[in-house]
Amino acid sequence: MSTLSRTRVATALPAAYRSRLMELAREVNFAEGTRIFREGGHADRFWIVRSGTVTLDVHVPGRRAAVIEHLGAGELVGCSWLFMPHTWRLSAEAMTPVRAYEFEAEPVRVLMDADPGFGSAVGHWVGQVLAHRLQAARVRLLDLYAPYGSGSYL
Repeated sequence: MSTLSRTRVATALPAAYRSRLMELAREVNFAEGTRIFREGGHADRFWIVRSGTVTLDVHVPGRRAAVIEHLGAGELVGCSWLFMPHTWRLSAEAMTPVRAYEFEAEPVRVLMDADPGFGSAVGHWVGQVLAHRLQAARVRLLDLYAPYGSGSYL
């Protein structure tokens, strides 16, 4: 199983917990070019992509924002909703028309506290996503700004 597949909701959460999470979802659409959230903003929701592509980027002073990752179907958009101070650490943009499930953070956090099994499963899922994104950010920033890149091609 690849790291990427472990970050997709279908493989990361057991079916029963995935069903409980999906009870809190609402369907939303984003037009191509829509800024879904901006680094530094209040993180009060998150999304799971149904179709389309979302990019995550990070502000780099004096330069264009660096794209860290491209997300597709089944992937989590936004992790900062789970951790205080609930402030976005990255920005997200719809690169194509995007259909997604949107979740209000507070009801999900309440459910996580009320059901420790569910909370543990969601926490592990978000942790896997964060570990993957941290590595993706590291490689991407080295490719862009290190004198000889990340060396990931070796």
